[in-house]
Amino acid sequence: MKRFLASIVAALTIAAVTQAQPVVYFTNEITPESLVKIYKALGVEATGRVAVKISTGEGGNKHYLKPTLIRNLVDEVNGTIVECGTAYGGSRQDPAKHWQTIHEHGFDSIFAVDLMDEFGQIRIPIQDKKHLKYDIVGEHLANYDFMINLAHFKGHAMGGFGGVMKNASIGVASTAGKCYIHTAGKSDNPATAWTPENLAAGPTQDLFLESMAAAAQAVHNYFNGRVIYINVMNNMSVDCDCDGNPAKPELKDMGIMASLDPVAVDQACLDMVFNHHASAGDDNAPLIERINRQHGTYITDYAQSIGLGSKTYRLVKLQ
Repeated sequence: MKRFLASIVAALTIAAVTQAQPVVYFTNEITPESLVKIYKALGVEATGRVAVKISTGEGGNKHYLKPTLIRNLVDEVNGTIVECGTAYGGSRQDPAKHWQTIHEHGFDSIFAVDLMDEFGQIRIPIQDKKHLKYDIVGEHLANYDFMINLAHFKGHAMGGFGGVMKNASIGVASTAGKCYIHTAGKSDNPATAWTPENLAAGPTQDLFLESMAAAAQAVHNYFNGRVIYINVMNNMSVDCDCDGNPAKPELKDMGIMASLDPVAVDQACLDMVFNHHASAGDDNAPLIERINRQHGTYITDYAQSIGLGSKTYRLVKLQ
């Protein structure tokens, strides 16, 4: 009888833990229809003024999420594509050049597009103040009631990889805010941020990753539950969409992940990449090397430690 009761208690404990784990939905289809399907699977309707945060891609980059892929989802929620300026020159730091790149990449001919920091920036509260006192974001963030964080999962020269947490932190930050995060709170000035004494790099790489996690949490909290997270795992170069001349992807497309938990969905993508069995023409080693070189997986550790989300999750494959 005691053994029977113990087994029931164990089963109930396992069930409770499983229920508490965030769900990550997965489909191996990367189509306009599957994006809508995985959005609906989350069970949270995007209502009000909906911001769809993507990267419109640096000039010359061909790996960004194409307007034709995301159109059905953006139309479904009557969303506005939102972006902010970069902090490193290129084709997207100056608003006029950024608008030209957006046009060349075909976004403004299909969607309403908003450069949130084109005319100013605001500070929003930050929960984890280890490095940052606040998060500096485009002022138009205040115009939206709901955010769909629609990220392209791939490598990144400084963060190791880019997923929804990078899209929420660096992606929503203004030019000054990007500098503030990259330097772990030392500078918000593009003219001085990249000096060795200010840049959080090398031995202080973890400070940058911690700052990214904190900024992602600030945006998450700002929307107070009215945000969903989607990672599209295609064109997975070791380089980010912010690179105008990225390396050719060596890993085949894998699918789409979605969750209400940003840590869980980034972790699920990492797990899929790291556990992939390589074959000819489908090699995960370069992307893993890039992630490890930058200690990229640390961001999910730190994000979990500050309460942004969970590294453990329940994966549900859509049929």
